[in-house]
Amino acid sequence: MNHRDIIRLDAIVASVRKDLEERKKTVSLAVLERRAARRANPRILRNRLGDRPGIIAEIKRASPSKGWIRQELDAARYAKVYEVAGACGVSVLTERHFFGGSLSDLETVSSATGEAPILRKDFLLDEYMLVESRAHGADLVLLIAAVLGKETREMVRLAKGYGLATLVEVHNESELAIAVDADAEIIGINNRDLTTFSVDLRISERLLPRIPAGAIKVVESGIRSSSDLRRFAGMGADLFLIGEALVRSEDPARTIHDFLQEANPHKQTKEGKEWKRKSS
Repeated sequence: MNHRDIIRLDAIVASVRKDLEERKKTVSLAVLERRAARRANPRILRNRLGDRPGIIAEIKRASPSKGWIRQELDAARYAKVYEVAGACGVSVLTERHFFGGSLSDLETVSSATGEAPILRKDFLLDEYMLVESRAHGADLVLLIAAVLGKETREMVRLAKGYGLATLVEVHNESELAIAVDADAEIIGINNRDLTTFSVDLRISERLLPRIPAGAIKVVESGIRSSSDLRRFAGMGADLFLIGEALVRSEDPARTIHDFLQEANPHKQTKEGKEWKRKSS
């Protein structure tokens, strides 16, 4: 995994498409549909929201820009820690070449957690990947407007048919218009430029006020401190998708607790109380 060179988005998508075609030869859509149908009812992200900023905590082994972050990450253990510490949901990267993820991680995390909804984070391209996500335990999926374009609306519709919620990710005004046109119920603003992988928090500052009322607003990438949470929560953000800061932490439970407690100094969640009890 060479992260010294800038990796183009189209190269990642091409790699995902190649892997996808291989999986289609191995496991049919009909088989996946039967597996998906046997899954319990999906866990609902909206049911986990309260009157405070929340966190979707991510299982992330690597990134295209930085290479391996924590190669030997124990997905099940981290997911359990995230949930007990108060995360509203758990995100699992499943792309293998550039992020070191797998569908096995998704399955493992889904089985290891209780009430926290599981997000499959990948470069989803078609209906097969939606069914595949549900079959392996995802409750919601990431749809990237920069990748899907006008197909985003159809993917949102198809996902609903399989019981999947969708987090539609945007980076600019034109992509936000695509998400709004798709009637996206969850809209994520990614502060990371997908061409240079640089992070600019001003993207969220610009786009948050433009997201329609009623949609769940998620800020992604570049969240490093509780002050970031307070600032964007004040602008209407409901959730923060945090990966690298947690994976690099020697104590991810404390990191989550500190994020939430410092961002909400006068509130103590039941998850926070449970974390304090177990860590004392």
